Amino acid sequence: METISLKMEPELLKNIDNNLKKNNYSTRTEFIREAIRNKLTELEKEEVIKKLIAFKGSLKGKARMSEEEASNIAIRKIAKKFNLRLD
Repeated sequence: METISLKMEPELLKNIDNNLKKNNYSTRTEFIREAIRNKLTELEKEEVIKKLIAFKGSLKGKARMSEEEASNIAIRKIAKKFNLRLD
C-alpha cells in the first residue's frame, strides 16, 4: 500500500470526524478510502449506463430499454465485478 498526503479544509475534516463514530469508522483513513471506493463505483456505473444508452440508440427501434433498465443492468455488472450480493 502506498502512502499519500493530502490537505483538507478544517470544516471538511470536522465533518468527517463528526461522522466517524456515527458510521462505525475507526479512522479518518478508513472513512476516506470508503468514500473514494464509493466515488469510483459511482463513476463506473455512470460510464456503463452511458455505454448502454449509446447501445440502445444504435438499435434504432429494434429494442427498447429505459434508463431505469440500463441502470439496473449497470448495477448488476458492477456487483458481479466486486462480488457483491444484491438483495
